[in-house]
Amino acid sequence: MDFQSAEKKAKDLQNLLNQYAYEYYVLDQPSVPDAEYDRLLRELIEIEEQFPELQTPDSPTQRVGGEILTMFNKVQHAIPMLSLGNAFNEDDLRDFDRRVRQGVGDNVSYVCELKIDGLAVSLIYEDGLLIRGATRGDGTTGEDITSNLRTIRSLPIRLIEKVSLEVRGEAFMPKKSFEALNKARTEREEEPFANPRNAAAGSLRQLDPKIAASRNLDVFLYGIANVGDTGIRAHSEGLDYLEKLGFKRIKSAEKWIASRVLLTM
Repeated sequence: MDFQSAEKKAKDLQNLLNQYAYEYYVLDQPSVPDAEYDRLLRELIEIEEQFPELQTPDSPTQRVGGEILTMFNKVQHAIPMLSLGNAFNEDDLRDFDRRVRQGVGDNVSYVCELKIDGLAVSLIYEDGLLIRGATRGDGTTGEDITSNLRTIRSLPIRLIEKVSLEVRGEAFMPKKSFEALNKARTEREEEPFANPRNAAAGSLRQLDPKIAASRNLDVFLYGIANVGDTGIRAHSEGLDYLEKLGFKRIKSAEKWIASRVLLTM
């Protein structure tokens, strides 16, 4: 295969594999069997090995880097990552609503989302390409865990649109992954993780990305740090925009909440 043919073939395979991964990990609607995905991935690996210059940062072959880190670099959040407040009863909820209305007026509506118990992360994209992922840390300073976040299959390395923005979400360990991990640890006579949250946090702070990749983590995105000139004026619009870019967001909350009685404010 000559270089020109290889270049076209590699690009076609990259696009196709990224589409298949999006269907499988984000939409939960796989269109091809796993064996077909693996066959195409092996074909792409062979082309990139023959022509290393065709290997791009957003290639499906680059999900797991081979380099083991010695430490995580500190990163400063341009916009602080604030923690969530708690409401333990109806009075707390009404007090929250009162403070909101004092701040912005009575023209208020709410978006209800299920809380995912994992690890808050910040993701920075430039021209649609993921360039950095970091932990929340203390809210102003976090740790660069880009190589580990890249192993999460539902997280796009390149967005559908070439936009530059910072998005935030929650990386977590699904129940099946947690059970499989603890089963393997028990068989090795290692201490099992106490809960999925600790398991997710521990996985994303592994210095070897291959270990993080083996934990089969997932991520939901729920916010844009700075909407800038996007024209977004409501949180619900931001969620729709994240979905449009190719991110995985929580959509089951609407059905879950609709089946329960909400407090009338």
